[in-house]
Amino acid sequence: MENQTHISDDGVEQLPLKAYTEKAYLDYSMYVILDRALPNIADGLKPVQRRIVYAMSELGLKASAKFKKSARTVGDVIGKFHPHGDSAAYEAMVLMAQNFSYRYPLVNGQGNWGSPDDPKSFAAMRYTESKLTAYAEVLLSELAQGTVEWTPNFDGTMDEPAVLPARVPNVLLNGTTGIAVGMATDIPPHNLREVVGACMALLDSPKASVAELCEHIQGPDYPTDAELITPRSDILQMYETGRGSLRMRARWHTEDGDVVVSALPYQASGSKVLEQIAQQMQAKKLPMVADLRDESDHENPTRLLIIPRSNRVDLEAMMNHLFATTDLERTYRVNINVIGINGRPQVKALNTLLTEWLEFRTETTRRRLQFRLDKVLARLHILEGLLAAFLNIDEVIAIIRAEDKPKPVLMERFGLSDLQAEAILELKLRHLAKLEEMKIRGEQDELAAERDTLEAILGSPRKLKNLIRKELKEVAEEYGDDRRSPLVSREEAKAFSQEELMPVDPVTVVLSEKGWIRAAKGHDIDAAGLSYKSGDGFKLLARGRSNQPVIVLDSSGRSYTLAAHTLPSARGQGEPITGRLNAPSGVAFNGMLMGSDDQRVLLASDAGYGFVAKLGDLQSKNKAGKAVLNLPKGAQVLNPVVIDGTKGFVVAVTTEGRMLVFPLADLPEMPRGKGNKMIGIPGARVAAREEYMISATVVGESDTLRVYSGKRYLNMKFSELDHYVGERGRRGHKLPRGFQKVDGLEINPN
Repeated sequence: MENQTHISDDGVEQLPLKAYTEKAYLDYSMYVILDRALPNIADGLKPVQRRIVYAMSELGLKASAKFKKSARTVGDVIGKFHPHGDSAAYEAMVLMAQNFSYRYPLVNGQGNWGSPDDPKSFAAMRYTESKLTAYAEVLLSELAQGTVEWTPNFDGTMDEPAVLPARVPNVLLNGTTGIAVGMATDIPPHNLREVVGACMALLDSPKASVAELCEHIQGPDYPTDAELITPRSDILQMYETGRGSLRMRARWHTEDGDVVVSALPYQASGSKVLEQIAQQMQAKKLPMVADLRDESDHENPTRLLIIPRSNRVDLEAMMNHLFATTDLERTYRVNINVIGINGRPQVKALNTLLTEWLEFRTETTRRRLQFRLDKVLARLHILEGLLAAFLNIDEVIAIIRAEDKPKPVLMERFGLSDLQAEAILELKLRHLAKLEEMKIRGEQDELAAERDTLEAILGSPRKLKNLIRKELKEVAEEYGDDRRSPLVSREEAKAFSQEELMPVDPVTVVLSEKGWIRAAKGHDIDAAGLSYKSGDGFKLLARGRSNQPVIVLDSSGRSYTLAAHTLPSARGQGEPITGRLNAPSGVAFNGMLMGSDDQRVLLASDAGYGFVAKLGDLQSKNKAGKAVLNLPKGAQVLNPVVIDGTKGFVVAVTTEGRMLVFPLADLPEMPRGKGNKMIGIPGARVAAREEYMISATVVGESDTLRVYSGKRYLNMKFSELDHYVGERGRRGHKLPRGFQKVDGLEINPN
């Protein structure tokens, strides 16, 4: 056999390397999973934590005791129960003492036990002192009552508890994190009152669903006042599957125009948050922040000041950016992986986990009651023998004085058991007083009543359940507190884009006839007077802001988007626009636009079709652009027209001098397409280029329309356009003599 063990001639055991390494690694994996990294569902503790709590209880370090040096506890832990490094044991102990790490701390520390800014800044164990908290009693109070199994320690010289008899599901209350081999656990902390409420609901309805239990458990409850912003549906899904993620966001308010951060997410460091913000300020990625200050003190453990540059800064938008880019908002993984009462690790849903813990609690309570019942019955048995002795005290004394071995004689004479006879022989003379008989009968009555109560509870599942419910309620009343992490619905935080963080300056973008593009600061630029390459000249310009995109329309009806702040300066002659775009070869650029996303523009082809679009619809992240305007056969793209909100009429004119005026509202608003017919031109004439729409513009009641034909022009006030008003799509009316061949339109506002 390949993996068979062989014994050599000299008695050495030989094993194939593959079999040995496989077994060794599996043994190591199981050890890490079961004895180091994962918590037990019963008490929610890992072995090192359980041993620390037990060792402290053995040292008498209850909540009411005096503090003792932490080194004393660590010495006991590693010397008696946990043969590992002292620093590892001490770090586990520190974590249980930090009220910003544990929702319900198990250790009460005196000295430097770290801070939220730096949890590992705690003093050495020789300097700090510690004892157990009152809450630790919830785990320890029933330990000596026969409730749990005991196992030998690592050297077999003493016993230690396999688990602690927790009276509440500590596995959920304090949560835990751990990395084993091939698996990990991340259990968030919860509120004691909420968890107890869910347990009581499960006692009443053992088949309660996760959704029903979540009427009590609203969600995790971290030891911080920061907001839990995970949607409720995601929290329910997390409890259904045992896996998910949570998001926490810092709490803030305004004070004299400044932002004050008063609570940070779980395990977030205030100094690190300020460092992250400062790095953005140095990189000039946060122009709206003027200064930062840390005003945290004993009264205000978290008080971070973020001072905006001016009172015009949108604080909501600024904080949203900081939530998205710093630890003011953090995400936490959830993986409820625990060692079940069957000794196996498993990811459990909320109802499964609580049901299993209640099974453990029921068994623990039953063992405690049975342990007490056994003690009561044993004592009643002895009292029965003592009473028999008191009723015949003279004879008993005579037998003891006369017999060499009085024990068997007493047993035979009075029908006593070995234990009863031993108890009689152990009696002290002071117990022979007259009143002792009354005491025995009184104790008998008390114990008989207790026996009846215990037997009634053990014999009735309903009474046992009621007892568990009552004890859960008592723990909640004694140690429960209000929720710390409020559940709040918030929109997803979004960081500022590069454009939003840019200084907002007025710019003029200029495109030459040969396709060279550049940007000049300001709007008072003489574009035609700029320097151009030989044989080149001015073609298009667009005015806007440095943080706005530049939208370029080509002759095929495609639109492209460029970032204005990345364009070369107008001090030079620019760069070819084709280097920034993947435009089809041979196309020309017929239009250039800048403005806000909701700015409306008129897009039209010279075939007489057009529609209204928004600049936001024309933008494209693709260097190849996007198809916006569909062109009929033989048609070409007209220069787009920016629509002023006060203007309400479209003027369309053809090369043959026909002009039509109709309401702008008659044109559809759409992101792309061919559009609707604006002025009627036979398609054949367009295809043959015999007649086409030379220009289309938008006018208001205060505008003057100028019509060009060669060097001549005709000025027409809005009131003079009545003759040309008609339904959209009509042929329009002929312009006066001399304007039968039109070259273009121009709007001159009065």
